[in-house]
Formats: sequence, C-alpha cells, structure tokens
Amino acid sequence: MAKIRLTKEFKFEMAHALLGYDGPCKNIHGHSYYLYVTVIGDTISDPKSPQTGMVMDFTDLKIIINSEITDRLDHALALNENTPPEIIHSLTAFDNLVLLPYQPTCENMLIDFAQRIQGKLPPHIKLFRLKLCETVTSSAEWLAEDNL
Repeated sequence: MAKIRLTKEFKFEMAHALLGYDGPCKNIHGHSYYLYVTVIGDTISDPKSPQTGMVMDFTDLKIIINSEITDRLDHALALNENTPPEIIHSLTAFDNLVLLPYQPTCENMLIDFAQRIQGKLPPHIKLFRLKLCETVTSSAEWLAEDNL
C-alpha cells in the first residue's frame, strides 16, 4: 500500500476585525478566503466497495468541510467573543455574526479548523495539511507533522 494525499480547495467570504490590534485590521474588513484541505490515507482495495481505488470520495470531504467550516463562516462577520457587549449589540442586525473564543486570525482559524476536521474524518484517513489564504499574497499553514 502507498499513502496518497488528496487536496480539495474551498472558498468562502468572511469579514472580521481583530480586537485590540494596533493596525488597520482592528476595523471590520473582509477577505475572500481560500482553504486547501489535504488528507492522507491508503486507497480502498476492497473490489466490492464502490470507492475501490479511492482514498476517500471528494464529495465526502466536501460534506465535512462545508458542515464544519464554510456553511458557518461564509458571508459571516467573525469577532472575538471578548468584543465589548455594546459593539456586539450594535451589530445584531447582521444575520450571520459569529463570535469566536479566539482572535479571528488565519493562524487561530487553522487551529480551530484542524480540530473540527480531525474529529469528522473516517478512522483510516488523517488530516495532513491545511492552508488558508487570506489574500493573494498572505496565507498560513497547519501541518500534522508539526502538531504531533
């Protein structure tokens, strides 16, 4: 058996603001995020399986990522849950305000995403790598080997 890596790309639009930051990102602003999810595993060798020859069906990976990440964050405004209540209250007119238990940086989102995804993958599949692009020139990566 040979280990094979599968990568699927996901896109979502999200606004955020960095609480207490000393630069322009303290203001609400948005990004077109690209998330690359790479899993690793052996191909299914059971000739009776409809997924024989696959590591995992890309559709199954899409279902996991959509339910855990993109459906929740696409066209959302993400803020640190420690944002002052008067600011949060003033934003309740937005339908998709997501309060996170962390600062909504690329780095922290990747840590959150890795935890969410790992718990949903089939036992024979491992999360290998996540890459989150916040802009065309700025991204962060999470690698399983760095987090053993």
